[in-house]
Formats: sequence, structure tokens, C-alpha cells
Amino acid sequence: MTDEELMQAYVEGDLEAFQVLYGRHRDRVFGFLVGRLKSRSEAEEVFQEAFVKLHGNRFRYQEGTPFMAWLFIIVKNSLIDHVRKQNTRGKYLELDPESVTGAVDEYRPVPEVGEAVAEMSRLSSEQRMMLSMRFNEGRSFAEIAESMEISQPNARKIVSRAIQKLRGLMAGKE
Repeated sequence: MTDEELMQAYVEGDLEAFQVLYGRHRDRVFGFLVGRLKSRSEAEEVFQEAFVKLHGNRFRYQEGTPFMAWLFIIVKNSLIDHVRKQNTRGKYLELDPESVTGAVDEYRPVPEVGEAVAEMSRLSSEQRMMLSMRFNEGRSFAEIAESMEISQPNARKIVSRAIQKLRGLMAGKE
């Protein structure tokens, strides 16, 4: 069964479907969180929180929605919520300053990374996820498109618009 079929079965009450989904994706989700948080125990906490949110929001899952994209939106939002609760973005998030620089016009002075992180929280979760895939993970537009189950031109357009919005936010225009 596909992830989407398993998720639909889980929505309809099949707990074994959830166990299969969890088994398929736990390592990838945990690896993603460990790569973003400096503390393994913090990653474990956010990991548990993300799967609790998945369980609590399972009835909001819409049939036909790509499961991986939906899952990673929950994971990224859990990560952002955790960092906000801790109120110490720099302590937990590892951002490559070069990645942030790539999203800002190279001819202007580059704002501090903390400012960029704060402004990124104003982007949609889809935009944040796709920017992270592109700049933090170094994925190609083809890989992003495949992961999000969208066309490559659409992936390129969403990333481009997210960069434009981030530039505007950092310049104080939006």
C-alpha cells in the first residue's frame, strides 16, 4: 500500500496502518530533527510531539494529499513550535549562514541569521520546507518536486516566490 492509502486507512481507524507508516518514516523524521537540533534529547522530544500531532490531526488529512509533504509540514511546525517555546533560536537551530545568504540579494549587506530565522517563520510552512530542502539539504528542484509530489517548474516557482517574500520581509517591505 502507498503512504497515502495507509494514512487513509489510519483515518478510518486502522491502527496497523499507522504502525506501518511509523516504521517507514521514523528514521527519516528523526534524522531530519537530529540534523536541525543540537541536542539528541531535544530531537527525541520534537519527534514525539510531531507524531502526537499527526495522531491528533489525522482526521484533517485529506485524501489525495501527498503523505510525506503533510508529515514533514507537521514535523517542521513542531520544530518551529519547540524553538519558539524555548525562546532560544540560536541554541537549537543550526542554520548555515551561507544558506541564508543565498536567499538574500548578495549586493545588500546580509542581516544577522537570527533575523532571517525570525522572518522565515512568517513564510508558509510549505515555503519554509521547500527552502530548507533547497538550501539546507542541497536538494535539486527535481528532488524537491518528487518529494512534494508536484511538478519541477512548480517547485522552482514556489522556492523563487519564497525567496522574494523573504527578501521583502528582511528589507521591511512586507
